[in-house]
Amino acid sequence: MELRFFEIYRNADYLWLLAEGVMTSAGVTLAGAVLGFVFACGLAFARYERVPVLRWIAAGYVDFIRNTPLIVQLFFVAFGLPQLLGYVWPFWAHAVLALTLNFSAYFAEILRAGFQTVDDGQHDAAKALGIGRTVRFFRIIMPQSVAQMFASLNSQFIFLFLTTGVISEIGVRDLTYAGLFIDSRTFRSFEVFITLTVLYILISLAFKAAMSLLERRAFRWKTAR
Repeated sequence: MELRFFEIYRNADYLWLLAEGVMTSAGVTLAGAVLGFVFACGLAFARYERVPVLRWIAAGYVDFIRNTPLIVQLFFVAFGLPQLLGYVWPFWAHAVLALTLNFSAYFAEILRAGFQTVDDGQHDAAKALGIGRTVRFFRIIMPQSVAQMFASLNSQFIFLFLTTGVISEIGVRDLTYAGLFIDSRTFRSFEVFITLTVLYILISLAFKAAMSLLERRAFRWKTAR
């Protein structure tokens, strides 16, 4: 079989489409991850609190998201919610919202597991000092949980990034969309998807390196012990 990658790279429009796809995939993923982590902190706090209703709602939400496919969530957000609520957003915004909801459930469960790594003595010491539950959670429990579970959060983030190709199904011009478009014009499926594989690997490695740097900078106290 003759490989003809030049049919991709000799066309400036295809290269630009791939570059746009890389930026879109990376940008949408980062936005969804950051917003999802913030939402996950709220879910984790709800499960940390001893208010039964809050804990049940948070647990139900996490189980619902983790047990439904991302593409179903994406279609509901992109096509169901606009009809129910009567708003119009660009497709990339729907993708960010769907990824935020999806990421938050997985991150919240990882954070909940991280709570178990915090020694009970720290809870007791914080109570003895008169530190309130909210301050205790966000200033003492949460930082240690994130530090202990950072590797798991990083792995989950990379895994979820690799599933974001489904956002092309609603018309977002991400990397998968670019590959499918080029394939439909060149009929060089093997070369196109090898190119996509390499690009996804490079983005994943870039994310991994950035997260490792963030871990070293944010949790110096952990490595210094």
